[in-house]
Amino acid sequence: MEVAIKEGLRLFEEEPKGEVKMPEEIRIEKPNAELYKEKRKVYCISLLYSEKEAPEDYLEKINQYWNQVEEQVKKLEKAGRVNKIYHEAIYSAGEEGMKGIEKLNEKSYKLVKSKCEEGAELQPLEDRELFYECMDWRRCMILPFNSGIVLNKVLEFYKEASKKRYEYVAKRIEETLKEGETGMLIMNEDDRSNIPFPSDIEIFIVHPPVFADIQQWIREQLRRREE
Repeated sequence: MEVAIKEGLRLFEEEPKGEVKMPEEIRIEKPNAELYKEKRKVYCISLLYSEKEAPEDYLEKINQYWNQVEEQVKKLEKAGRVNKIYHEAIYSAGEEGMKGIEKLNEKSYKLVKSKCEEGAELQPLEDRELFYECMDWRRCMILPFNSGIVLNKVLEFYKEASKKRYEYVAKRIEETLKEGETGMLIMNEDDRSNIPFPSDIEIFIVHPPVFADIQQWIREQLRRREE
């Protein structure tokens, strides 16, 4: 849980540059929505987890988060219904991909399942080897290092693998999202902010109001641990 909390603390620390950030209350009137109808679009959702051993108040906020995400996506769909779905850690399509999401995150699974029932298609997002290479280097960085040389090497390898991963993800979206289509990307905020999206794709960031409360909760937990 502590690793997950530390990961979560980085969320929203800085607003990524070059993106279209939607306000907390998303209001897309019909005239404005029409401007995006024929463009390629991606609705970006931060992947948050609800661990069973987490405190009840945290789990309540996570439930609120996913409910608000669903509501905001529905409002965004005035500009275009979701056609393609991309999910972090998923490198298979169809039923196999859905099973992977269900094991990974129950909340995001329900959202993806509902959109697929409405006609959207789940697309493979990751290269399997690249994804696990990044995750393994990330785990290495959690360990304490006595040697600065070793730490720098690990950081170098992690950055190299991450760059390849981000470029692969961008290429997957570029190749599968057709003109006028809308994608829904569910991914860790830090990773998503590093993806070099094609310049012709409009990016919408889904930031539910409760997200700020979750961030504050995480900060408070870390503060108590440091006392």
